[in-house]
Amino acid sequence: MALVIDLKPHEKILIGEAVITNDKQRTRMHIAGDAPILREKDVMQEDEAYTPCERIYFLIQCMYLARKPELYFDQFYKEADAIKKAAPSTALFFINITNFILKENFYKAMKQAKELMAFEKELMDKAAGQENVEQAPATTESA
Repeated sequence: MALVIDLKPHEKILIGEAVITNDKQRTRMHIAGDAPILREKDVMQEDEAYTPCERIYFLIQCMYLARKPELYFDQFYKEADAIKKAAPSTALFFINITNFILKENFYKAMKQAKELMAFEKELMDKAAGQENVEQAPATTESA
């Protein structure tokens, strides 16, 4: 069964090693085959991977697009271990991601990594909120 993708005007899509840019009109594509496919909105450039979990997403994306995904395994596991040590609550995400990687289902691993990035944002927002509470000036009541 073919994958059906609707492209907006001027939207880009990556199929294998080719970047395809849509023209001025909406386009519906039917794609059959086993090439990696990424919409422009799902592509992360290396210099856009600011946080540790964004870096994980980027590495999995590299695996997905690479002819030799194993070239990225060592770096992935090194960075995943560092994140799990700093935030043990991420362990379940990494169990799922690793299972997908071992099955060479890199696209599903990327989807799980997006959930990991959302969780990381929640953690960072909570931490920032706690810092603001701790830094708020103390109020004193007058008698």
